[in-house]
Amino acid sequence: MPTLNNTFPVTNPDHAWSIISDLNKLVPCVPGGKVVSADSAESVKAEIDVKMGSMGMKFTGPVTIESADAGSKTVKIKANTKEAGGQSNASGDVTIAVGGGEGKIDATANVSGKAASMGEGTIVAVLEQLMKSFAANVGKA
Repeated sequence: MPTLNNTFPVTNPDHAWSIISDLNKLVPCVPGGKVVSADSAESVKAEIDVKMGSMGMKFTGPVTIESADAGSKTVKIKANTKEAGGQSNASGDVTIAVGGGEGKIDATANVSGKAASMGEGTIVAVLEQLMKSFAANVGKA
């Protein structure tokens, strides 16, 4: 169960908050991510295309904001996805906070099935690259 941490520059914390507190805006900041359907700003069905080594996988499932604190500009997000074809699962808990000129992401991921056979090193490398690109997209948005 890899744990990842990242910080990124944020020029406008209020604008960044408007993105991280709305999954319809947040999910597209994830490379390969898109909202398939939305129940609200806090609950969506999302899809992400991920390249792991020579394998390309598409994961789909619910993503929800478990808690949001506008005062500290912090959200806690839960994702629970399944690969198309059902051979792999990926779930995660992500906390994102913005303020003081920076953003901070703390994430824990669970990957099982075919994707897990790639090995933890590959999984961590893929997740770290996704997180860095995501952080850059939120920081620029």
